Amino acid sequence: MALTEFQIKNAKAADKQQKLSDSGGLFLLVHPNGSKYWRMAYRFESKQKLLAIGKYPAITLSQARCKRDEAKTLLADGKDPAESLTKKARKAVIVEAQETAKVVAESTFEAIARKWFAVTSAKWKSTHANKIINRLQSDIFPWLGDVGIADMTAPQLLQTLRRIEARGAASRPV
Repeated sequence: MALTEFQIKNAKAADKQQKLSDSGGLFLLVHPNGSKYWRMAYRFESKQKLLAIGKYPAITLSQARCKRDEAKTLLADGKDPAESLTKKARKAVIVEAQETAKVVAESTFEAIARKWFAVTSAKWKSTHANKIINRLQSDIFPWLGDVGIADMTAPQLLQTLRRIEARGAASRPV
């Protein structure tokens, strides 16, 4: 017999865990401390498994039944719901974080300046190319190298140029 909201709300804690069965393997597990958890029992590749759906009342009876139906659909497709539901979410978060980190790393002033140097230096003599990269490494990268291009401000750039001027590098011939 299927559970009702009334039965779930009135389920009291006992000395041991209690299982209140719904249908299709879905049940509410009532712990001795009074907390209530939705679980689904199922078989995958001839093994008995248990899927954690969520805590009641955060997950209502109707939501738990929807999640049970999603899990049944995955089982019908030959996929383990416990693996598919959690791994997909985890993998999506990891991939997004990696992509964000990659974009951030590629958009720093140093990364873009080095790409520019790689393209442009092919047209220069090696002595000139060496001077340019050495000046970038000693005068610019220590202060602006880790700054994202989108985050760079005019005062930051001006402060870096003032440092170069202060040591007399701006007055020497290029």
